[in-house]
Amino acid sequence: MSAQAIFTPDGNSEKASHSIAAVSLRDDVVAIGPVLPDDIGNLFLWLNDAQAAQTDMAFRPVDCLGFNDWLNHNIRQAAQVLFTIRLLQPARTIGFLLFKNFNPSFRSAEIGMRIGEAQDRGRGYGGRALALARDYAWSSLNLRRLSLTAFTDNKRAIGAYGRAGFREEGVMQSAAFVGGQWHDVVMMAALNPGE
Repeated sequence: MSAQAIFTPDGNSEKASHSIAAVSLRDDVVAIGPVLPDDIGNLFLWLNDAQAAQTDMAFRPVDCLGFNDWLNHNIRQAAQVLFTIRLLQPARTIGFLLFKNFNPSFRSAEIGMRIGEAQDRGRGYGGRALALARDYAWSSLNLRRLSLTAFTDNKRAIGAYGRAGFREEGVMQSAAFVGGQWHDVVMMAALNPGE
């Protein structure tokens, strides 16, 4: 498929998703790669998913203008890298992953991710995508440390992060107020094994 075909809205987003996944970072199940035009609607919905947000942050709806600013900001910032997470078979976008808060002095960054649809959660896709992102952090970004946080009661996410090589470093007590209650937040990190 030509590059022009990927950016031409022809109603065949599966073909475009399959084509970009073929040239993206991938394992045998998922790929992480750039955002395609057909992905933007899903990203907007996933950022505005009140129920999913309650598992990792306080919900604040993002209007279309704010979303456009957020997307443009991520594109222009060298300190952030936004990936979509795609299944290879069938080829479709299932989530996103964001590197943020790069610190070149310490060669570190934070990472966050979300699997968009409930039926795709708990199937190992997030852990696979996170492992690809971790390897990208070491081999392409030359990072030494990658960190993330999770609510302590989000056992599924903590398990996926652990399987992707992240280790618990501590717990911040009552660090987030979400859904009318305080949550403890676990801090996790992975260190580049080559250093």
